[in-house]
Amino acid sequence: MTRFSANLGFLWNDLPLPEAIRAAKASGFHAVECHWPYETAAPVIKAALEETGLDMLGLNTVRGDVSAGENGLSALPDRQAEARAAIDQAIDYADAVDAAAIHVMAGKATGSKAHAVFLENLAYATDRTRRTILIEPLNRHDAPGYFLESTTQAKDIIAELARPNLKLMFDCYHVGRSEGDVITRLTELLPIVGHIQIASVPYRRQPDHGELHYPSIFAKILELGWQRPIGAEYKPDGQTDTSLGWLREYTH
Repeated sequence: MTRFSANLGFLWNDLPLPEAIRAAKASGFHAVECHWPYETAAPVIKAALEETGLDMLGLNTVRGDVSAGENGLSALPDRQAEARAAIDQAIDYADAVDAAAIHVMAGKATGSKAHAVFLENLAYATDRTRRTILIEPLNRHDAPGYFLESTTQAKDIIAELARPNLKLMFDCYHVGRSEGDVITRLTELLPIVGHIQIASVPYRRQPDHGELHYPSIFAKILELGWQRPIGAEYKPDGQTDTSLGWLREYTH
């Protein structure tokens, strides 16, 4: 049976985070994950996780100055102090709630200096924790100017750094928007994948919408031997509770 994680950055994001965790449990999800949970005290989240029996699969480093359009810090030259503070914050929070992974957000940058500083900050992160450090290419339509823009670029960075706890966040939505051929790319990259996420293409709705045929993708994921929950990181078309017909189909 395929198992799923609720990404609470998008699902039940109208609820306080502990209540969203409880809603995910009640709806049949097997785990949860977050974007930026830092406004909620870690012990409160830990208590909700223990109450529900759900694991926290991951969280993100902060984006920086969102009002100025920033979307991560770790590939920005001359911002290493802030980038590493964000990494420290994410790792400390992950330790407190026992989150499995930390997504280190690169930010908007380009060129050799950005590449070098991103590797330096990823080395810092992978040395500081045994938890999985994830990097995720974002598609150019939603995140123009983002440093990490393809799975090939991410694969090369992972190979160059050669740290066992540095992995690829394979988001079927972003790959579908940027590269296409999702099943082939996932099959090729599975050895370096640390987490898989889903949403419809092109509108990032629930996975029973759009042009990607998720029954085929889920079948391939099972065939490949993937056993961890798949992250449902989509923007519901309406209320979260009414968007979950796909979940009931695959978990009952």
